[in-house]
Amino acid sequence: MTTETKARTGEDVSPAAEMGEALRGFLDEFTGFRAGITTRIQQQEDKMTMIERKTLTQARPHLAGTSDIHAPHRKAFDAYLRSGDDDALRGLEMEGKALNTAVAAEGGYLVDPQTSETILSVMNSTASIRSVANVVQVEATSFDVLVDHTELGHGWATETGPVAESDTPQIDRIAIPLHELSALPKASQRLLDDSAFDVEGWLATRIADRFARAEAAAFISGDGVDKPRGFLSRPAVDNSVWTWGNLGYVPTGVDGDLNGPDPIVDLVYALGAEYRAGANFVMNSRTAGVVRKLKDADGRFLWSDGLAAGEPARLMGYPVLIAEDMPDIAIGADAIGFGAFRAGYTVAERPDLRILRDPFSAKPHVLFYATKRVGGDVSDFKAIKLLRFAAA
Repeated sequence: MTTETKARTGEDVSPAAEMGEALRGFLDEFTGFRAGITTRIQQQEDKMTMIERKTLTQARPHLAGTSDIHAPHRKAFDAYLRSGDDDALRGLEMEGKALNTAVAAEGGYLVDPQTSETILSVMNSTASIRSVANVVQVEATSFDVLVDHTELGHGWATETGPVAESDTPQIDRIAIPLHELSALPKASQRLLDDSAFDVEGWLATRIADRFARAEAAAFISGDGVDKPRGFLSRPAVDNSVWTWGNLGYVPTGVDGDLNGPDPIVDLVYALGAEYRAGANFVMNSRTAGVVRKLKDADGRFLWSDGLAAGEPARLMGYPVLIAEDMPDIAIGADAIGFGAFRAGYTVAERPDLRILRDPFSAKPHVLFYATKRVGGDVSDFKAIKLLRFAAA
């Protein structure tokens, strides 16, 4: 009831009642205004949601296209593998869409990125020193590792006292040359003519298997002549008289025998504390069969199997890499290695992998000459120790 109505009816209108009536009217109007604002905000949000959905839908084809930028190379490479047709590969080079794709003078054509990635993935996951070493990719024919032996000047500085100067740098350079690693898988032309045959997958599996086996042996015992230099081909001296340029070994105390768990403990602590955190053992399966039977003085096994699938076994808490190219237990054999191989051994490789198709040398089969350049060598002689099965 308004003030005028109350006046006509003869009712008294006090200031407090009039103010309360006005306040109620204001609140009613504010409630309506807020409801209108909320409705408009919701409408704007609905519009924005529709716009975002349309944008994402329109973007999907573009994203799919960018994830398959190597499709032309892969298609051209497939044609070359199946029939020897290299026109498309040469065309890609002429257009500049594939950097140096056609390089017949250098020994073949670059493998498409997807196949190359598959090969490298298999090689990195195999039981090889590569899986625990420092792997670098280079474009040159060699890779240099610089090692600084300088003990830097150090101390607590005072406000007015002089600061100790650093010693003259003593730097060793270890040059790791790259060598050509090759594989020669073959397939029948009839098999290649079958469109259902995954020639890239087949080739990647064959090449990765043969590369991995050749690398695994070279990284352990290679002599450095036309192949990487393995860590066991480096000179080894008793760890008590160790000097740079040699690997230190710990004798078991008995010729051709492990002589209990103590030599394993001695081997672990022969390695510097700064390396032990990232260290692991390396041995072959036959040696592992002997070592896993060892127990400490309380009857507990030093060896423990991995708790999950794919997890390496552990010896004294350190991972064990089973590398079948390590020597068997024998008199004077360095059958167990222990060290931080990420610091102690470097694998250098070129990222490119080349394939040359040869349909003539092994008719009716087609040979695929695959090449890759890779090198390896010890890069820190303090980071790797050996267990020698000898009396001294």
